[in-house]
Amino acid sequence: MSETALKARGAAAPSGDANRWKALVFIALAQLMVVLDATIVNIALPSAQQDLGISDGNRQWVVTAYALAFGGLLLFGGRIADLWGRKRAFVLGLAGFAAASALGGAATSGSMMFGARALQGVFGALLAPAALSLLAVMFTDAKERAKAFGIYGAIAGGGGAVGLILGGFLTEYLDWRWTFFVNVPFAVVAAAGAYFVIREPEGGRNRSPLDIPGVVLSTLGLVSLVYGFTRAESDGWGDAVTVSMFVASAVLLVAFALVESRVKAPLLPLRVVTDRNRGGIYLSLGLAIIGMFGLFLFLTYYLQVVKGYTPVKTGFAFLPMVAGMITGSTQIGARLMTRVPARLLMGPGFLVAALGMLILTQLKIDSSYTTQLLPAMLLLGLGMGTAFMPAMSLATQGVQPRDAGVASAMVNTSQQVGGAIGTALLNTIAASATTSYITDHIGGAAAGPQQELVKLQGMVHGYSTAIWFAVGILALASVIAFTFVNAGRPGSTPVASGEGAEDELPVPVVAH
Repeated sequence: MSETALKARGAAAPSGDANRWKALVFIALAQLMVVLDATIVNIALPSAQQDLGISDGNRQWVVTAYALAFGGLLLFGGRIADLWGRKRAFVLGLAGFAAASALGGAATSGSMMFGARALQGVFGALLAPAALSLLAVMFTDAKERAKAFGIYGAIAGGGGAVGLILGGFLTEYLDWRWTFFVNVPFAVVAAAGAYFVIREPEGGRNRSPLDIPGVVLSTLGLVSLVYGFTRAESDGWGDAVTVSMFVASAVLLVAFALVESRVKAPLLPLRVVTDRNRGGIYLSLGLAIIGMFGLFLFLTYYLQVVKGYTPVKTGFAFLPMVAGMITGSTQIGARLMTRVPARLLMGPGFLVAALGMLILTQLKIDSSYTTQLLPAMLLLGLGMGTAFMPAMSLATQGVQPRDAGVASAMVNTSQQVGGAIGTALLNTIAASATTSYITDHIGGAAAGPQQELVKLQGMVHGYSTAIWFAVGILALASVIAFTFVNAGRPGSTPVASGEGAEDELPVPVVAH
């Protein structure tokens, strides 16, 4: 074995760095900030739109500008983390995200807001893979890795719901601008802590020259894909621009795969995604997020528009889901991950989440929160938390240290693209079902309150129709997890990466 390989293996020794648990606090804080931002801005959007004079046609860009930059640049961000060092990329990502957030909070026009959101996406694409890959290279002992990824998974899954609560409080009692300004203290504390506490293991850099064609093709391909789904939500699936975006995305991503198979130092080494386990994890996670994002959207509107909840009350209504995710991640996933194969946590986890979704297909205008929404959200959170934790750990286990950044970026990419698809796909299904219901029933309703009732019934009918699709998608995620993910429990079956496996430096994991 080469001296470099020995160093890399030695750096990943189970003993690890003495400060790794302190480092986890700051990594988790940064991840919470990024996840919070995904939902906190949605709560503030109506107020920001009014203040800044953003038209209804352009308001989607507050969300889309972030999604395009974040989703499109994740692979590039992961490769930069491998090249520069994860700690440096992490701190720089935090500083840039804080500056972009301050710019968004101080925005005086729509264009300034869109630019700030795009900048947040750029630095988020650097920050998110760096955070996950730091965990991958710092925590290598099986039990410690399980605990660390349990905490990380709970934050990744539950942070969005916490964002609804925080967004509601800040918008209702302070000002929408604070939904941006709140990121600054998060980022400052996380960056300062990371700078002084994180000690990145030596020998894990990838100093190969940047694959510029790969960067261009992957970025344009992912941007086209995310924009295609975003546009489909507002302009329809048959819209000429929507269709052209999907065609362009397919061509660009196929070209990207061909380039990656031929260049000497690829942006995304195909060994990372062609591995059976990692490929299955990326696919099942992406599908699960499709269902989750659609549900967040529907339940937010159901609680506020149909049930008349305030933004703050809506946020609190999501707390059982957060509790379920934390329990699933830290008490079920983390405890069982070192004892059973990952598929026996992921597969059943997605099925439990699908069962929670199934309860929500029976939504009515007068559905009880206590007897219907509460158990559904608990099951959904429990299932997702149980599945997410081993998925995030296994997605980065066994990769070469120099590939940790891009492997982590692929986890985030599958989630980001899944979120864009879920929001567009399920929202389109819901809108179509609502329109159809109202058309069929409005004629027989008397003017006034009766027609308003039909409109609300149509809205709820649309949500329940779309949630049926989400149930099927989660069931498919479960089947993929059972079928593709065949790694044994950590420490018993190493995750080899297929192509180039003889060069692989598996992260040493000790079974207890």
